Amino acid sequence: MPSPTLILLAHPDLPHSRVSRLLADAARARPGVEVRDLYALYPDYAIDVAAEQAALARAGLVVWMHPLHWYGMPALMKLWVDEVLSLGWAYGEGGSALSGKDLWPVCSTGGSAHSYSPQGYNQRPAEDYLLPYAQTARLCGMRYLPPLLLHGAQRADEATLQAHARRFLDELGRLPAWCQAQPEPAQTAVPQGDRPVLARDGVV
Repeated sequence: MPSPTLILLAHPDLPHSRVSRLLADAARARPGVEVRDLYALYPDYAIDVAAEQAALARAGLVVWMHPLHWYGMPALMKLWVDEVLSLGWAYGEGGSALSGKDLWPVCSTGGSAHSYSPQGYNQRPAEDYLLPYAQTARLCGMRYLPPLLLHGAQRADEATLQAHARRFLDELGRLPAWCQAQPEPAQTAVPQGDRPVLARDGVV
């Protein structure tokens, strides 16, 4: 039976994680959930693209789980996006492998909720910094689900962490109805001239 949920966990220092490790451990106990710890799988950053694309093909919901690093994803997660979501497979002409799937960012921040406000030092809500995630989903024909965020992760007490984990599991437990309540995805067409030409030996 295909796995309906794929969690791509990207935490560079997972043993010291307070949020991602808790959520990933809780999710592993759920049937139909596959957790792929990218930093454990690829400590040398040599990503097995075929294996990652096969995992994506099995999934209906794809979760990007990581702490925010400089207002975006950790380095290995970005490399994963660059290499795995390839032209002609995930987007562009003939690239419909992810069409109709769902993408759900589950992220944590070191800064407080106030810091991600017009009055805070980040000046914008954290969701604004995730706009490239939404556009990536759109480009691939995926439905972009509202991000699940925990602010102030380093200072959160145990009760807050456990409540956050319960909310995360509750959302997973309400699949697929929760995803289907979101707007239908529509894949964005990419003009051929906007991307490099593919050759047998790679990109030219």
